[in-house]
Amino acid sequence: MHPTPIQTHSAPAAVGPYSQAMQSGNLLFCSGQIGLDPATGLLVPGGIETETRQALENLKAVIRAAGGSTTDIIKTSVYLTDMADFATVNAIYAEMLAPAKPARACVAVAALPKGACFEIEAIAQL
Repeated sequence: MHPTPIQTHSAPAAVGPYSQAMQSGNLLFCSGQIGLDPATGLLVPGGIETETRQALENLKAVIRAAGGSTTDIIKTSVYLTDMADFATVNAIYAEMLAPAKPARACVAVAALPKGACFEIEAIAQL
């Protein structure tokens, strides 16, 4: 079985040579999502809270396009440009992904695409 690219207009187009997600069998590998507005392709204003909410909405849209939901997420990786945002991100993450509690890694990075302060990628089992 060959991997199938997943594409939706409900999430921002990829900002590079990659797919929003790739499905292989019942596994969905979602590329990183930052807080881009799908309609404009621009980073949403407002900082960590609005970026986190938008990135999670983008991730949800990609997973829905493959026929899944947040309860199908088994692993996420979160990238922050400032670990001082950890508690804020945790609260929004818990709210928006409830009741799912996937395995997760969270790391600080020097920079993210388009000047974002939050990025999330995920693996889901559909």
